Amino acid sequence: MTIREETVRGLYDAYVQGRKDIVRDMLSDDFTFSSPRDDHIGRHEYFDRCWPEPPPFRGMEIEFLEIDGEEAVVRYRAAKHDGSAFRNMETLRFKDGKLAAVEVYFGREA
Repeated sequence: MTIREETVRGLYDAYVQGRKDIVRDMLSDDFTFSSPRDDHIGRHEYFDRCWPEPPPFRGMEIEFLEIDGEEAVVRYRAAKHDGSAFRNMETLRFKDGKLAAVEVYFGREA
């Protein structure tokens, strides 16, 4: 497993566990997050908006992961504690060994 793959898998594991402390060290200082609801928000807003407490997920299964240079593409199935689940796609961009950007593309219930 490459360092980038470990970082990507670690990001999703930390998200399920609600471990912001782990993820803070993974992100570049100029990190941005985008989704259909968020347009290039920075680190502070990312943690405020995208990391609910308690964490709503009981698991996130990575179904597809491809890494090419400084870019990664991930498709995952997220299972919530309420029994619902959905799939999303994300692109991740690395810079200087850290995550510099994440773009989320919402899927449908799974």
